[in-house]
Parts: sequence; C-alpha cells; structure tokens
Amino acid sequence: MKKYAGYMIDLDGTIYRGKEKIPAAKRFIENLQAKNIPFLFVTNNSTQAPEKVVANLAKNFDIHVTVDNVFTSALATADYIADLDSEKRTAYVIGELGLKQAILDRGFKFEETTPDYVVVGLDYDVTYHKFELATLAIKRGATFIGTNADTNLPNERGLVPGAGSVIALVECATQQKAQYVGKPETIIMEKALKRLGLAKDQVAMVGDNYMTDIQAGINFGIDTILVYTGVSTKEQVADKAIKPTVELDSLDQWEV
Repeated sequence: MKKYAGYMIDLDGTIYRGKEKIPAAKRFIENLQAKNIPFLFVTNNSTQAPEKVVANLAKNFDIHVTVDNVFTSALATADYIADLDSEKRTAYVIGELGLKQAILDRGFKFEETTPDYVVVGLDYDVTYHKFELATLAIKRGATFIGTNADTNLPNERGLVPGAGSVIALVECATQQKAQYVGKPETIIMEKALKRLGLAKDQVAMVGDNYMTDIQAGINFGIDTILVYTGVSTKEQVADKAIKPTVELDSLDQWEV
C-alpha cells in the first residue's frame, strides 16, 4: 500500500450514506487524525457552510473535525472567481447561504444588473425572477459560473433536482455553457490541493462515485481510491477504460 501525505475525501456515500453511519469511515478519519495526516472533505454540496457540515458530522455520525477539514464547491467557486481577476469583485448569485457567504467572504459585493460574475448553484427557493436576473446579466457580459453539474440529488423521497438542473435552465436561456467548478472538474481539485499545501503525487482522492469523485482525481492526475459503499458498483467500474488506483469494499481495508 502506498502511503499518502494527505487525502481528499468525498462525504455522502463515502463517510456516510444519507442518514446512515458507515463505521469504517469513522475509523478511517480517526486513524488520519491519530497520525496527523491532513485531509479535506471535498464535496459538491454548495448549500451548506463548513460549520454546518462539521456540526452534522459530529451530531449524526460522531465524527469530529474542524472547518479546516471541509472544502465545498461553494468555497472552491469563491476561490476560483477571486483568483481570476483582482479588479472584478461583483457577483449575482443564485444559491443558498453556503454559496453566498463563501463569495462574500472573498470580498465580493452582490450586484443584480451588471455584475462581473453570475454564479449559479442549488437554490431551494429559486424563482423565475432570479433566473431572469441571471440571464440578463450574462447577456450583458457577466462571466457564467456553475458550482457543480450534479443533475440530481438523492433524498428520502427519491432523486430530486440538483445544482446542474438549476444551472441548465440558465444555460438554455442564455445559450451559453457555464464554467463548472465542482467534481469531476479539475478546478475544485486544484483549489483543494492548494489548501492542503501538498504535491499531486502526495495525495489521493477517496470516493464512492466513479463519475464524480474518481473521474475528478483522474482528470487532475492524482491517485484515486474507490470504496464500494455508495453509488458505483464493481460491474460499472469493470467497464471503465481507466480504473481507480485502488478499489476497496471497505475503508477498513486501507492502512493510512
């Protein structure tokens, strides 16, 4: 087994399954903590601030981390647009508090008419008026950014619309494709690696979904560890031209 100096780790399907605990995942995180190995939970969820993610892990899964261990697509998006042009600091945002706060924290001001950027993520209270403002701003020249392309999210009722579905409406209205940030894109991986302060050959991406987690690692050129506790199955992965670096049935099989 290769020893990695740091890990990027998915959440749902890897650390827990919806509201269900994955005991091996708790042991994996505690092993990393015991050995002082840095890690980041890299999640496409842009709706929650890191504080909420930390509280959920502690309350519902008895996993105790800090906000420094959490890297959302909202944080990656804020980092990305902040680094694009130091002169451009206005944005119109469709999204929840997690996304809006991340962008405000990077020094942006909200502007509805002529923003530098239109940023679209999952918004549980999205309205026609919000879509209208976003469309008009992009037509006026704003750069169009999407947090992540996930079209659906699983919950107790089934598969509901995800951020990608919200972004797709704006893409249709503007006839422009968004620049996506979240997995499987490399932007979120690049920003996460920068936060870890490590080199590509020192880290691995751990996840349960070949199409997002593992593909993000492959696209970024880092090792990948697929654990079969969530979305992807062995049958699905067997057909892929590029396999994960490591495939596990449980995180208990991995020695950090």
